[in-house]
Amino acid sequence: MSTAIARITRASRNHSLRRRLLVGILLPVTLFIAFNTLSLYKQTLASLHTAYDRTLLASAKSISEQLDVTGFDDQARLRATVPYSALEAFEADNQSQMFYRVSTLKGDLVSGFEDLPVWHGNIPMRPPYAALVDFYDDQFRDRAVRVAVLLQPVASAQGRAMAVIQVAETLEMRESLALHILWNTLLRQALLIVVIAFTVVVVVQLATRPVWQISKQLQSRREGDLSPITAPLAPRELQPLLDATNEVMQRLRHLLRNQKRFVRDASHQLRTPLAVLKTQVQSALRGDVEPLQALQEISDTVDRATQLANQMLALAKVEQLRQQNTPPATRMDEVLRAVALEISPLIAQRNLDFGIHTDAALVQAHEWMLRELSRNLLHNAVRHAPPGSELTVDLRSDGRHMALTISDQGHGIDSELATRLFQPFSAGDVRSGSGLGLAICHEIVLALGGSIALTNRMEGNHVIGLDAVVRLPLAAPTPDDGLRPQAAQSSS
Repeated sequence: MSTAIARITRASRNHSLRRRLLVGILLPVTLFIAFNTLSLYKQTLASLHTAYDRTLLASAKSISEQLDVTGFDDQARLRATVPYSALEAFEADNQSQMFYRVSTLKGDLVSGFEDLPVWHGNIPMRPPYAALVDFYDDQFRDRAVRVAVLLQPVASAQGRAMAVIQVAETLEMRESLALHILWNTLLRQALLIVVIAFTVVVVVQLATRPVWQISKQLQSRREGDLSPITAPLAPRELQPLLDATNEVMQRLRHLLRNQKRFVRDASHQLRTPLAVLKTQVQSALRGDVEPLQALQEISDTVDRATQLANQMLALAKVEQLRQQNTPPATRMDEVLRAVALEISPLIAQRNLDFGIHTDAALVQAHEWMLRELSRNLLHNAVRHAPPGSELTVDLRSDGRHMALTISDQGHGIDSELATRLFQPFSAGDVRSGSGLGLAICHEIVLALGGSIALTNRMEGNHVIGLDAVVRLPLAAPTPDDGLRPQAAQSSS
């Protein structure tokens, strides 16, 4: 069963361009040729009838020359002396036969074949020839015949009368000639179909040669080679496919590079807290430190390792979200206030004078990214702000961009650290952080097409604090957003 399914699946995948072109071109061409051949056959039969009907009319006129009459009108008596040899001149070959009958208007036999059916038709209003003639199809001695009827006036010095001359011919010759023409036509049409099919195969083979060349080029690459495809001789129609493929390869290179970096950083950064944790456990088992102190140290190490793992996963998730489609529009002001409410216990623990002001701001971003951005910036500001100092959050919108400014009264940053602060694992104080918070913020801002900067706030030559400024483009508002300029002020 599985083998049969595999065969069906493989067959459905093997529908080639050549086969589709052959079916798409040959099917309508074949139908048209069949219709054209049928029409041509009917036209050929009509032409043959016209040609052979002329022969029948000539036979009837030849017979009329052999007639004589005595008496006038109702007393007229027709006489005919027609030897069968008189019709032999009109028989084209040995395939068909001709029969005749001469009778009066009343149907009385004068000469010919008595069993030939009597004509009961009418002369057309416009006969095809300059004579009183009618042509029709009939059966005679179980054979199909074509019959010509000629109404011929016969006059002499002894009398005057109207003769009905019927000449019938079997259809073997007509049908044989029509079939001969039909077969010749079909042979030429079949040859035309073969030429079209051969042309399609050759043209498709030539047109798809660049595709096969590109396929061989890709198959010959080393494993992991995601460099762009170079095909300068490829046709113009393949360029969109090549551009899209190169774009996908570029994204894959970026993803693989980030994946390798994540594995490298994880293996390097998690090794240290795990080694410290093992040392602490061994020290506790030997009794080198008090159990309560050992548990506290182990707890601190686990917390730092957990924070590091969570931040590394967050950094990887930023890259994952960047590769997705257009994210939904999210209210930055609402996210910022929710995060400020979450960390309010930390703010209260350090007795900070906290103030927040927000304008309505709609950003094209996943809510998780905005929440992670706000949480990392606020955590850094709370951690570095002196106890009892002032901490302010200000979100402004100018209709095109939003600007988030978080200001603390800490010691700021030195110029040497500022150049590498957004790089992973570049913490200013390794005891208070893993160095990934600002790196996460930097990646989120870049993914959203914005900018982030840390600047010292100066008063004369002294640093009185640090400003973290984030600028992001605003999303176009919709009627359902309910956006309207608003400002709120709170403090704690």
